[in-house]
Amino acid sequence: MAGVPIARIAAGLGHDTIVRAMPNTPGQIGQGITVWTASPTVTEEHKAIAREILQAMGEEIYMNDEDFLDMATALSGTGPAYVFLFMEALVDAGVHMGFPRRIAEKLVVQTVLGSAAYYKRVQGKVHLAHLRNQVTSPAGTTAAALYYLEKAGFRTAISRAVWAAYLRSKELGQTGQPSPPGDALK
Repeated sequence: MAGVPIARIAAGLGHDTIVRAMPNTPGQIGQGITVWTASPTVTEEHKAIAREILQAMGEEIYMNDEDFLDMATALSGTGPAYVFLFMEALVDAGVHMGFPRRIAEKLVVQTVLGSAAYYKRVQGKVHLAHLRNQVTSPAGTTAAALYYLEKAGFRTAISRAVWAAYLRSKELGQTGQPSPPGDALK
């Protein structure tokens, strides 16, 4: 129910004690992240229970402002699809170069897992750009690849995709009815 605000949920249920959450699919294996909020009538005791339930799916972040749930929908709720598409593209590139698909998949999966684990270990100590620069030798292979990604508009494409998902979440919250997605970026 992406985008559906607490007020509409409360009206549909006939009471105003609501916890609204946006989990993501890695929660199915306890590795997700859920952004959540609660209506003013939810007690601290009930928030503690909600927090405990949500932690069964991984990490949780409570936000006082419900607007953050639409943002979380676009960033972390939809995020696994972005990651899987990126991984799929890397695997396909590996196959194109000549790797058997199973080997390309193994290389990509471990690269993504290892990179995320490495970042998590140093999180708060260094910026993501620093970690990227650690891999980038002047005039090297990584520099060539990053130049091409930047020239192709990689960051802009990601940013616009997240923004489109955010606008769609807001639209779903306003209309309550699924409608064909338009070009939110025109």
